[in-house]
Amino acid sequence: MAPVKYIFVNSQKEKAIELKDKLDAFKDKFDRDLLMEIQIVQTKATEKKELENLVRALGENRLPLGKPCMEGTRTAILQEIEDNIKNVNGPNMIWIGGYPGVGKSALAASIANRLEDQKQQVISFRFDRTKKTITTKALWCAVACDLARLYSSLRPHLARGIQGHSSSDIDRLFKSLIEEPLSLLDDDVTRKELPVIVIDALDECGGLRRDASEMDDFEGLMRTLQRWVQVDHLKKFKLVITSRPEDFITLPDPISIHEIPSGHRVKPDDSISNDIRVFLKSRLDDMKMEPAWIAKALDFLVPGAAGIFIWATTVANFLKRDPERRFAMLEKDDRTELDGLHSLYSTIIKASFGPDLREEETRVVVSVIGAMVFSKEPLDDNALIMLPEVKILGSDVNNLGLIRKGLMSVIDPGPILHFHHRSFEDFLLSLSFRQQHPELVDIQDRVYHEHQLTVLCLKTLVSPKLHFNMCSLESSIIKNTQVTAKTIIPPLVSYSCQYWADHLVNTTSDKTLMEAVKFVMDEKLLFWLEAMSLLGKTYEATLILRMALGWKVCLQFIFRNKSDVGCPDTQP
Repeated sequence: MAPVKYIFVNSQKEKAIELKDKLDAFKDKFDRDLLMEIQIVQTKATEKKELENLVRALGENRLPLGKPCMEGTRTAILQEIEDNIKNVNGPNMIWIGGYPGVGKSALAASIANRLEDQKQQVISFRFDRTKKTITTKALWCAVACDLARLYSSLRPHLARGIQGHSSSDIDRLFKSLIEEPLSLLDDDVTRKELPVIVIDALDECGGLRRDASEMDDFEGLMRTLQRWVQVDHLKKFKLVITSRPEDFITLPDPISIHEIPSGHRVKPDDSISNDIRVFLKSRLDDMKMEPAWIAKALDFLVPGAAGIFIWATTVANFLKRDPERRFAMLEKDDRTELDGLHSLYSTIIKASFGPDLREEETRVVVSVIGAMVFSKEPLDDNALIMLPEVKILGSDVNNLGLIRKGLMSVIDPGPILHFHHRSFEDFLLSLSFRQQHPELVDIQDRVYHEHQLTVLCLKTLVSPKLHFNMCSLESSIIKNTQVTAKTIIPPLVSYSCQYWADHLVNTTSDKTLMEAVKFVMDEKLLFWLEAMSLLGKTYEATLILRMALGWKVCLQFIFRNKSDVGCPDTQP
């Protein structure tokens, strides 16, 4: 029995040693894999932090693209543009041009969506002439941010490239953030893997008023676009641009141009007319009207649209409230007039603010719509009811309701009054508006509205609404990045802090305004700087003060009058 027992014990021992060796090997592998996983997680965390720091340094600031085309419409031109994007031997810049309202922005959004559905990387950017921070620098910094997200190998070059550049040095910025980094991209990255860049509303670069600095910004953009089509290694990157055909735009060369026809170039049976018919029928069907009425309306409206989609959108919105009565109004108009977008807008103004308006209601309409045109950013109801002409009358909300109801077909839904399309603002400032609506002509009086907006801003700044510790922070060592200032600082205070000087420099000499400016500088300067810091706009404070100092009469008053001035009444 002893030999058998010995063999059995020895066998168990060998098995135990074998199991121990396997356990040790498993532990070694587990430790190695765990260490590797920790290193991967740490590396990813470090890369994420580096990317966040780079994006913060670049100051990413962009607007999303708008709504795409209605499903089943614009298929022909979308396919044509997509074919040009995929043509590796064709020009690397694709220009989509057309007059206001033909649907350029919707096409830009649809192009981006189609490419993304095909797993193509897309970098998008939209200019807006009412946003003074949406500049050429903002464009190329936004593109650089997306390049950093897509290609980690470019991040060190981009980090070096952003250092020490001013917003005015566009050519150097483009070279260091776009041209040079893209030259370092690996050759094994296929054309399909390269991002397509979509830029919407290029003609709106340079702001609303196009002063000298704004024109410099636009000219800088055009120089960088010329580099895009000239530099060899950039030619493999496709750039899609939408724009109005403005006189001051000189197209780069070579370029693929797609002109969207409108007016007399649109025929009743072509694809654009059919697309507009499909769109209008969908909107009219939603109104639950009789099929015979819908067919009659389509036969009248589709030719009137003349290829202008914003015309079709606006007329559908206009008919929504009372389809039969309002369609009858359109039928009564001269057919030759109806062919124009401005004529449709004129009909909307007549229907909404006709001769039945009382004098005080007319003043409110002029004041509010003028503020919508000349404000630097869209204002909400709480700001608009504080306009001097509106506040004096006492029935603020009802008057804003009158305006909202009247402009329903041309404004965006929501608490902020904002025109749906730039073409309506162009109409309000046009000669035809002056001729057709003389009772509302003061909407075009920029000096008056700049003064009203200046009063609104300064009255807000001298009031208790601007105060110490705007966000009620428990400690001064809390970083601005940890504070959601935009949700805490009231919109009117935010607007007033950023734009009081923009409006001030466009007003004439006024003692009341001078006293208000002096009070803000003497009593509220630190509170204002705190608010600007919380809004992430500290870098703009110097520019704002320079603008205010450029208002020479105000400057002379402040330094000449050394006596104390109490809190001023900023009512005109």
